[in-house]
Amino acid sequence: MPISEQFRSLLNRFLRKKRKKRKTEASSSFLIFLEKSRAISIAIFAITVASIVVTSFMGIKPSGFQFLPNQLATIRIVASEDFTYQSAILTERKREQLLTEVPPVYSTDMQYFTTFSTHINELLEAMDKFATLEQDLSASGAQSYIQEITETFNQKGNYRLSASDLTTILEFSDARTRRDLIETGLISLRESYKIGIYDKEDSNFDFGEDSVALFKTDNEVSQRRIESTDDALTMLRVALNAENVPPRVSSAFSRLFRDGVRPNFKRDETEILALRQKMLESLQPVIVRVEKGASIIEPNTRVIPEQYEQHLAYIRHLDGKDVDTIDFQLIGRALMVLAMLTAATFYIRLEDRATLLSNGRLGLLALVVVCNLALVRLCFEFGNLDQFLYDSSLSAILPYITPTALAPLIIAILMGSGPGLLTAMVVSLFSAVMFGNRLELMVMTFLASCVAIFICRNIRRRGRVVSAGFAGGLCISLFTFLYNWADGLPVATIFHQVSAAAITGLLQGVVIVGVLPILETLFKRTTNITLLELSDYNHPLLRRMQLEAPGTWHHSLMVANLAENACNAIKGNALLARVSCMFHDIGKMIKPEYFTENQLDGHNPHDEKTASFSALVIKSHVKEGVDLGLTFKLPRPIIDVIRQHHGTNLIRFFYHKAVQQAGEDESGKSKVLESTYRYDGPKPRFKESAVILLADSLEAASRSLPKVTPQNIEELVERIFKSNIDDGQLDECAITMAELAKIKESFIFTLINSLHTRIAYPGSKEQDNTSAKKTTHERKSERVEAGVGQ
Repeated sequence: MPISEQFRSLLNRFLRKKRKKRKTEASSSFLIFLEKSRAISIAIFAITVASIVVTSFMGIKPSGFQFLPNQLATIRIVASEDFTYQSAILTERKREQLLTEVPPVYSTDMQYFTTFSTHINELLEAMDKFATLEQDLSASGAQSYIQEITETFNQKGNYRLSASDLTTILEFSDARTRRDLIETGLISLRESYKIGIYDKEDSNFDFGEDSVALFKTDNEVSQRRIESTDDALTMLRVALNAENVPPRVSSAFSRLFRDGVRPNFKRDETEILALRQKMLESLQPVIVRVEKGASIIEPNTRVIPEQYEQHLAYIRHLDGKDVDTIDFQLIGRALMVLAMLTAATFYIRLEDRATLLSNGRLGLLALVVVCNLALVRLCFEFGNLDQFLYDSSLSAILPYITPTALAPLIIAILMGSGPGLLTAMVVSLFSAVMFGNRLELMVMTFLASCVAIFICRNIRRRGRVVSAGFAGGLCISLFTFLYNWADGLPVATIFHQVSAAAITGLLQGVVIVGVLPILETLFKRTTNITLLELSDYNHPLLRRMQLEAPGTWHHSLMVANLAENACNAIKGNALLARVSCMFHDIGKMIKPEYFTENQLDGHNPHDEKTASFSALVIKSHVKEGVDLGLTFKLPRPIIDVIRQHHGTNLIRFFYHKAVQQAGEDESGKSKVLESTYRYDGPKPRFKESAVILLADSLEAASRSLPKVTPQNIEELVERIFKSNIDDGQLDECAITMAELAKIKESFIFTLINSLHTRIAYPGSKEQDNTSAKKTTHERKSERVEAGVGQ
């Protein structure tokens, strides 16, 4: 015996000594009851409805409904009790109103009058001097002197006194009379200046006739009548005319004093500010009282600042109080949940009947949905924290940090895209209702979940889960930016919302990657990611098979190719079929020498055993395979394939051998019980398992073909299919005749291309004879395997 075979024999003996007691799955009637009972299904439905109602609607406070000024409200908020609050907005309006009602305060400036009065007195002295010199001056000299006095006076204040008017004044009377008239004019001007003179053309002083204004005096502010420049000139003319002088002289004096009439009316900003401050000191804050039942926010209306302030005041009033609900529509909300889940049940019944028949799948679906909604409620409750309660920009991001794609992605990966989309609809709907019937939020989150599920279809890498989550977050970010920008929200707030949505999507992907293995273990679900990890040839079981049962390993790879191609043809899970085929015969590693593909030395231990013992050994590889699968924690579908890949087929070779040895009884019937030589089953119960059963039988039988031709292969395939169908091996599997036809075509195509012949290379005659003998021996062994395989 070669050294390698001796080493393997020693290794097998050592391993047999160390073998532990066979592992078995818990298959008690109680577990079957939990999995299949309709009562449990109804209980799951009822608990899910109650959990969603409690999670999504009970105990919600109005502080969770976050609105921003100018945002479109989606719900009605009504005061559940009386409350009062101090309105900063109304107080500010009252303050502005008071400030506008404060009348302006004015003061009069006498500086110009004082200067003008000085210049008039100087002019009077010049006229008196002229009067003393008039007798000594010629007519032309007198006129020149008058002209000089006029120019000197006009230069002092840019006045408009004419030489003719000054001549008229000088010719009218003596110095005393002139002095009295000038004194009368100055007195009239002084009174006008004290009253206050304003210019009608100045828009800052828009007064009507006989108006009064507030004036600042030395000690107080009082009201006085005010005059315009026209009024002051009129009073001046009246005063001069009262002196009984000729009109010509009166007019000359009027024109002399007209340059003294200037506006001296100005606003006293200091006094105005002091008066406003005094009025503000008496300002009382505006207290608003809201009665129970009063509407605070109406749906489908823009939230004005007063409503926003009142809503915040209501939130602060309820802070710390026990408020069961924001409204009294809990029964209506419960009916809505019941209707939604009933519709979901009908959808599952139509599109995913396997879920409806499995309480484990229903439990997984319910648990993930409820947990996701619990996380949404947790984010909603953040709105009751002080940091969010009093910071509108921070509370505005709450709807966008909710992980609404968490459950849809998990369900899509574990159960398929159909249940994933259903989960997306349920989570998006109840999340939107929870945040105040926000339709745009439901649409955006559902779209994001659909995008993430689309990216995760046929997923085979864990990194793609993170990419899918991030893509969903970016989708929400894009539509949030467009919608809120069109809604007129501040750019800073939109930026925070967009950033929060993108980061939340990325974190969702990371969390799903960590949660998936846990859920796979708890609910015995298998993802393509796990299957790819198991397909590694360095897996301990596969590596051991390559060393201890290389013929079985090669057989498994051939069956894997057949099954994978066939499952692709019928739109089955080709990856599950391939990986299951790699493990389906791991039980043969316990006694590999009893299987002809591993009998490299030509020694067949069955020759020394009875037919019943050989059949028992052959059948045991199924139980041994299940034992190894449980030991190495293989996924449930792979263990099911190990158990079902022979169904209840008859081990024909040893059955016929036993019949020949036992003979017949007196009635002509065989003394051999057929059940002794049948596999224990069960029969295949899902498509991939049925495909593997057919592929396993066909691969073994194909090696007994004396000549590989398309016709022989077609006849063999037809015979294998007919045998299994007639024997009822596919009765428990939901596979159609159309699918069986496609499987046949795939098998024929794969076998023709894998069993092709090659041109013999020329060699010595001895080598050719040796090769021919070896081929004959191999074909003999393969015939035995064909009988064993059936």
